Amino acid sequence: MTNRLAGKVAIISGGATGMGGASSRLFAAEGAKVAIIDRNADAAEETAAAIRKAGGVCEVFVADVSDEAQVESAVRQVESSLGTVTVLFNHAGTIVIKPFLETTLEEWDWLHAVNVRSMFLMTRAVLPGMIAAGGGSIVCTSSISAVAATPMEVLYDTTKGAVHMFARAIAVEFRDRNIRCNAVCPGFIRTPHGLREVAELTAHGVDVSESAIAAQQGRIGEPEDVARAALYLASDDSQFVNGVHLFVDNGFTAI
Repeated sequence: MTNRLAGKVAIISGGATGMGGASSRLFAAEGAKVAIIDRNADAAEETAAAIRKAGGVCEVFVADVSDEAQVESAVRQVESSLGTVTVLFNHAGTIVIKPFLETTLEEWDWLHAVNVRSMFLMTRAVLPGMIAAGGGSIVCTSSISAVAATPMEVLYDTTKGAVHMFARAIAVEFRDRNIRCNAVCPGFIRTPHGLREVAELTAHGVDVSESAIAAQQGRIGEPEDVARAALYLASDDSQFVNGVHLFVDNGFTAI
């Protein structure tokens, strides 16, 4: 590895499994002290143990990132244990797949809380320390779904559209304080989330077969594909990249 995050303290929300887990491992391998904030304590501890075994630094903080008090507490604990946070990867999120007319208000509010409010809370909690430290990098997980609508995903697509603009607006407002904020936008990725999406869309009659995905993006992506993109945006290699939506979809959205 090249120590591209040496000296950095990085929070990864939803950093236990999937793309978040791959990013936790990669960020630690590149020299960051990693804090995983996740609801899944067992999976987070398993990822942290693997990082420590490989010689990295990683601690776990269990929290629901849609809850203000839990976010504030977790971030303060990270700062006390590992130091000032200079990298934030807002990755935590989930999905609801169902016909729009069957979507309930409770589901609408819940998914916005998990996918969008969480980024507001995490970013707001981290920014004061990041600014005081002289700057930092924020990466938000958006999706191809922010720009490429899919049937049965009106709710999910709407949340990712919000994430898209959140990253841009933070970039513009805090650029003068040396804060960068960018979004990474995965296509279909081989994670529990991605495979559940494929299964549920298929059940609703949407063609996301292996051949359909191959036609749209060549192959299904791997978690490490997204982790490498997030690493670039988190690192000083992208120091003049701000307010960008980096699609990790092998051309899905270029067609």
